[in-house]
Amino acid sequence: MTAENESEGVIEVRIQALAQLFNSFDPSPFHERDLDDDAEQYIVGWARELPEDVKLRLVVYLPKEEAEKAEKRGLDAALSNYFFERAATVDRDLRELFRLGRRFLIISIPILVVCLIASQFARAAFDAGPLASVIAESLILLGWVANWKPIEIFLFDWLPLKRRRDLYRRLAAAETEIRVWER
Repeated sequence: MTAENESEGVIEVRIQALAQLFNSFDPSPFHERDLDDDAEQYIVGWARELPEDVKLRLVVYLPKEEAEKAEKRGLDAALSNYFFERAATVDRDLRELFRLGRRFLIISIPILVVCLIASQFARAAFDAGPLASVIAESLILLGWVANWKPIEIFLFDWLPLKRRRDLYRRLAAAETEIRVWER
């Protein structure tokens, strides 16, 4: 990986054959094939290391025959399609997480309200003694614990998914350059 200028992040991949980039078990047409897991981890790992505000460029070094094959088969479109689909998948996961968070809130907010009201009744029923305090505080605690998961989702859980989706979008928009190298 190198950076030729500060406004662009370059990820370099050197392979012997075009087939090394793609999952050999995927029967899809070339421009729709999945990347090999190791190739994806390598590319995504380097992209993650680059600043978020730089444009990405992927440079693939191949022997001459393989480079010609990559040009002819549309390697740039295949990589762009793959990362676009990965971004769409993570975007669906993000929407599902928010949908789940809303469902959790629909359940947990009424529980909190009931627990807060019940804590007031407990204080009145037990004449504000130590038992009343224990029951009232336990009910309040239960109400807030019931809200822990939706709070966690809306404050923290969504951010890693958004960052991954944005990274895949950046990779989908990256310019792909094929260069010839001699062994």
